[in-house]
Parts: sequence; C-alpha cells; structure tokens
Amino acid sequence: MNIKDVNIKNKRATFDYAIGDTFTAGLVLTGTEIKALRQGKASLVDTFCYVNNGEVWVKNMYIAEYFYGTYNNHNTRRDRKLLLNKKEIAKIEKSGKETGFTIIPMRLFINDRGLAKLVIGVGRGKKEYDKRQSIKEREDRRSMARMFEK
Repeated sequence: MNIKDVNIKNKRATFDYAIGDTFTAGLVLTGTEIKALRQGKASLVDTFCYVNNGEVWVKNMYIAEYFYGTYNNHNTRRDRKLLLNKKEIAKIEKSGKETGFTIIPMRLFINDRGLAKLVIGVGRGKKEYDKRQSIKEREDRRSMARMFEK
C-alpha cells in the first residue's frame, strides 16, 4: 500500500452529526503506531475528541499493533494527543462546551510530507428525522446520477 493511499474515514460522522467547523490536526504517535498507520490498519469507529488542560485528545481511536513490533508495540486504543495551535484549541473548547456539540474525528490521512493528520469537526447531533432526510437526499443523488449515465 502506498503512503498516499492512506485515507481512513469516519462514515458515521456526517450521518450522525451536522458538522460546522473543521480543523486539521497533527497526531503524536509512537514508532510502531505510524508504521501500522502507513499500512492502513486503523479505524475511527466510536472515536471522539475532548479538551483537557488546554490540549485536545482523541479517545478510543484504533490503530492495530504493528506485526514486526516486539515488546515495543503500542496499546491499540490509547488516548492520543492532537497538535493544534492555541487559537484553534480555544475555538474548539468554546464550541465543544456548548450543549449538544461534540468534537468528532472525520478523516485520518498521511500528507505529502509523510505526517499523519486527523481532520476533526465540531458538530451537533442529528435527530432521527434529520437522518431520514440525509438518506432521502443521498438516494435522490444516486437516482439522478443513474439517469444521466444512460
């Protein structure tokens, strides 16, 4: 797998949440974590972010153990620190404290320089009728695409 092919998405993020602001953050990783991530062995299912002492952390993000890692291997679901500047952290903390808003990881990728990046969004949870509307819009787009293909 090529390094640039690593693009892990949280598909439920846009379905369950109405996303407002998005931020791209770096990740503090150990050696075996970045090696496993470059192989594409990660998941953003049931993952969320929180702010603690002026730092943003991602919780419950799964990065599989590196096959060749010995006793140095990492814990698969440990909390990982996100790298953002102070203005971005303050903005995230302010909007994250409002009721109904959560900080959701949306996409994990490796940039051109080989660094792991995480796109996080601040969003409000959707109600059931909003989800039905999202499904209807998606089906309408698919049917329109099928009509134009013919």
